[in-house]
Amino acid sequence: MDDRRYLLSLISEGEHQQQDFKYRVSDAQKLAKSVSAFANTDGGRLLIGVRDDGNLSGVRSEEEIYMMHQAAYRYCQPEASIKFDTYHVDGRTIVIATIPPSDRRPICAISEDGRKRAFIRIADENIVASPVHLAIWREAQNLKGAMMTYTDTVRKILDVLQEQCLPLNLIVRRSNISRYKVITLLARLIRFHVVQWEYTGQQFLFSLYK
Repeated sequence: MDDRRYLLSLISEGEHQQQDFKYRVSDAQKLAKSVSAFANTDGGRLLIGVRDDGNLSGVRSEEEIYMMHQAAYRYCQPEASIKFDTYHVDGRTIVIATIPPSDRRPICAISEDGRKRAFIRIADENIVASPVHLAIWREAQNLKGAMMTYTDTVRKILDVLQEQCLPLNLIVRRSNISRYKVITLLARLIRFHVVQWEYTGQQFLFSLYK
């Protein structure tokens, strides 16, 4: 398959969980959000030089290519793995940046003020990871957290979630357990497939696993 057919086959998929289009790269820090989101989720690819409608615009300058590297190696912490492939189609240069899922999550994007935030990819959006996601990643690296103990505190949380899908703050309020403890236990319960999460109405909701 030649470059043109290959690119058009990718573009025909549209933007989704593992693919995003970037018309141009004008801000390495904004691009770092996409890199963070893919690295923290299932991996994915950025088609750079492709408009939102799928038309080819091309990468316009060496500066854009430089900013792509900056996004992964300067504005992501820890550095994200990323591979760049260049294609030439209809007189335009298209770059595909492929980001694998990271085994060092969270990969954080660094903003102008130096603030670090981790993102996840949901459908075709980059969403700021919830405190529970951060705890899930910590939990995954914590060998001591390999077992699940059903304490009275855990049972309180499970009781609150009976047949309900609730945001974090409401779980804290109804269980009368500290926010930190709820976050930690939700992460463990999700890890053991007792609780599940979903993103609805621009918020993360938690419910018993079905």
